[in-house]
Formats: sequence, structure tokens, C-alpha cells
Amino acid sequence: MKKTLGPVSLTALGIGAVIGSGIFTVIGTAIGGNPAKIADWKGSPILDLIVGWLHHTSGAVAGRPGAGPALALSLVLVAIVCALTGLCYAELASMIPIAGSAYTYTYATLGELIAWVIGWDLILEYAFSNMSVSVGFAAHLVALMDWIGIPLSPKWLSPAYLPLGLQDLQGRDIYASGWHAGFNIPAFLIVLLLTVVLVRGIRESARTNNIMVLVKIAAILLFVFFGLSFIHPANYTPFSPNGWPGVLAGGSIIFFTYIGFDSVSTASEECRQPKRDVPIGILATLLICTLLYIGVAVVLTGLVPWQSVANDAAPVVNALKRVALQPGGGRLHWVQLAVLVGALVGMISSILVFQLGQARVWFAMSRDRLLPDVFSRIHPRFRTPAFATWVAGVLVAIPAGLFDVGTFATMSNIGTLFAFVLVSLGVIVLRYREPERHRGFRVPFGPVM
Repeated sequence: MKKTLGPVSLTALGIGAVIGSGIFTVIGTAIGGNPAKIADWKGSPILDLIVGWLHHTSGAVAGRPGAGPALALSLVLVAIVCALTGLCYAELASMIPIAGSAYTYTYATLGELIAWVIGWDLILEYAFSNMSVSVGFAAHLVALMDWIGIPLSPKWLSPAYLPLGLQDLQGRDIYASGWHAGFNIPAFLIVLLLTVVLVRGIRESARTNNIMVLVKIAAILLFVFFGLSFIHPANYTPFSPNGWPGVLAGGSIIFFTYIGFDSVSTASEECRQPKRDVPIGILATLLICTLLYIGVAVVLTGLVPWQSVANDAAPVVNALKRVALQPGGGRLHWVQLAVLVGALVGMISSILVFQLGQARVWFAMSRDRLLPDVFSRIHPRFRTPAFATWVAGVLVAIPAGLFDVGTFATMSNIGTLFAFVLVSLGVIVLRYREPERHRGFRVPFGPVM
């Protein structure tokens, strides 16, 4: 490949991959948490029921404390973890002469069995990520319809399972917690619609990607700058309502927003000076994105009480809606529209990228004989892995109509963390197995780092 990328280009690439829809969707779950409670089987998600039966506590719904305004600390901790892992990605990318992901690196370093495990792990990560994003897309679409003045029934616009129920802006219950007769149709349809687009083939355009990045960043900056004048300092007390357990739990959820930073390391083949440029690109990406995310967290928790955003799939937009109803909040009406458009653009691009990635992992595993050949079968007309793409679309679309954003974000983060562990382990294995092998970049202070 041509070696044309410098630190600025790598940073732009990283920001484009990281700044997505996560900050608009899961930040409410990270701030507000999900309080534990006791319920009957009809009010429990399948995962909690299974865990309850294994521990003889059937009916206990697992809870997690929210970080509250201290989510800013959670974001810093997560950025440090991502920076260390990103350096591990960079070393492997400089050694293995093909662009790739955690699956590629694991296959080359730890063998087929571990690669098979990490392949499924990545598939689940991408799947749960898009389930979460599609639920957020539905919530923002409902908010857009409400802004236009088209009221819609919540029955077919919200997940069938709502762990905290569903409330209106005045706090009145629309649905009690647990299951209700409904289905999140917009979340279901957006996944299937974009699956059709992927089956027919889509080409990434650098200019289109840059425009989307600018739209997403503009939406974040508009929210931060206009929201600053409506902050209520009393909302920051207590700053850390659940202490360090809340900060750590919030970090484990907000981790979702950093998915994609490893794209910087996978472009190391095209760097002019990978030893210098790759770490600069990774660290600069994480620094800029962390500052933007901290700005959103600080303003959001200052606008509304931190408890009010718990498990909200559109916390940023709904916070603006609440404040716009207050005296002097009328100027936020158009800010709300701009943030909605930015969030929706980010979600569409995010779903496209991760659905594409999920199908390509299946394709790569099938090509390596780790899955049946049908997953690597190419459509004769569109020249895309149509079967793998359709399977990925259906497996994401159906759960997206049933479950809430918090459940999906938790599951997505588990897969990502496991991938990070295996990539870091791959660096250590190669340090001892092939110490003499050329490395365009080395993680400093290894293997401790």
C-alpha cells in the first residue's frame, strides 16, 4: 500500500470511527444506571432469569449503579484503557502485513481455536452494538416526529421489554416496568433497510465520511455550547452519588462510545512513519473524543437531574426537550432539531459500518474454513456476501424490537473487552515466541503496559 498517511490524517480517521451514535444513546444508562429490584418472571429479561435460576434467586433483576455527574471521571478511565489497548493493536498491525482486526491478529498469533472464539466474539460485539444503536435510532425518530408535530403511539415505537418502564416528560407512567404488548418497529425496519443497501453493495466515500463526521461533531458542539447557559449547579450535587462502584459501572457502559478507535492501528501499513504516527494518532483521537464526551456529560447532568436519564435511549434530545419547555428555553427548539439530525446521521452510518463488519467477519471465518462455505458465498450480481449479510440483518433486527438500550450496551461492551484482552495477550505471546521479528512499532515498557 502507498505510505501516505501522517498523524493528522490518522487522527481524522480515528475521530470519524469513534464519534458515532453511542454518546447520544447509552450515556443516559451510564449516568442513571439501572436500580436492582425484585420482580416476577414476566418482568425479568431472559438473561436475568437464566442467571437467577443458576444462583437460585429467580426473579431478581440485576441492577447497576449509575455514575451520575461523575461520568466525566468514567470517561477519562475508559480513555486510558483504550489508549493502552490501542498501542497493542498498533504493534500487531506493524508486524502482520495485512490490514485487519482482532480476528486477523488473533488468527496469526494464537491459532485457529482462539481465532474462532474471537470471531464469534466480534460478531456478537457488532450485533449487540447495532441492536443498541437501532433502539436509539427509533427513540430519536420518535423525537423528530414529535418535533414536527406528528404524535405517534408508543406501543409500536418502544421495546417490548422496558426494565424501568416508560414515562412521559412529566414523569407519568406510560408503561410499567417489564414486558408489554408492543414491538419497536422503527428499530426493526432501519436494520432491514440498511441490510438491503449492504446486500446491493455500498462504496465508502472519503468525502461523504468526512461530511458525516463534521455533522456529528457539530451536533455535539451545539448541544454543549447552547446547553451551558441552562445548567443548574444543584444538579451536580451529589457529584458521585454511588461512589467508585458507580464510576466504574458507568465506565463499563460508556465504553461503548469508544468502539472504533482501533481503526487507527489497522491503517499502520499506510503510514509514512508508523513508529511515530500511529501512537500520536491513537492518543490524539482519544484525547479529542474524550474532551467532546466530557463536555456532553457535564452539560447533560447539569441540565436535568441525573436520575431522569436512566435507561433513556435518547437522553440528550429528551433533556433539551424538557429544558425547552421551561421559561426562556424556547431558543433550544431549533438546537434540538440540529442535534436530532446529527444523531440520526451518526446512527445510520454506525449501523452501516457495524453490519458491514459483522458480515465480513463471518465471510473471513468461512474463507478460513472456520464456518460453512455458505457464509463466504458471493452474490453473482452484487458481488457481496449476501447470505452472511442477511443473516446478520435478521439476527440484529428481531432483538432490536424486543429489548432496551441498556441491555444491549452491556452485552456489546463484554465482547469488546474480551477482544481487547486477546489482542493484548497476542502482543505478549509474540514477544516471547518471535522476539527477533521486525516491528514497525513497539508498545513502550512492554509487557507491563
